[in-house]
Amino acid sequence: MIKKLLIALSFLTVSLMFSQKNNDQQAVADVSEKLRLAMISGDKTVLESLILPELTYGHSGGHIDDAKEFVDKLASKKSNFLNIDITNQSIQIVDKTAIVRHHLFANTEDLGKAPAVVNLDILYVWSKTKSGWKLLARQAVKAEKK
Repeated sequence: MIKKLLIALSFLTVSLMFSQKNNDQQAVADVSEKLRLAMISGDKTVLESLILPELTYGHSGGHIDDAKEFVDKLASKKSNFLNIDITNQSIQIVDKTAIVRHHLFANTEDLGKAPAVVNLDILYVWSKTKSGWKLLARQAVKAEKK
């Protein structure tokens, strides 16, 4: 009887762990989509709600923004995304950290610059906090030409 109870509890524990991981993956996918939309709109309040104060945001050209610079550039349209298309997204959950990789294709019209096309591979690192998933780090690299 005890053996059956232990097996049942083990099965329940494993089921709950997989369920939580699936819930986390969906939550990270949802917050990643909110970030995509906020980067297009430049909504300062939404952008600030999605990031940690310790954010490090690496650009493909080598410049690294902190949280304030990241938000200010998008809110002021100094960095202006007209659209952002995401493909090939993968999400890996490790404890309270999520690693998101995807391909980003966008059209930009940054303040004072000519319109441009952006073709990048992106890495996000999200951290699970009491108030939900928050962006801790982002790094972009120019996509390989295939």
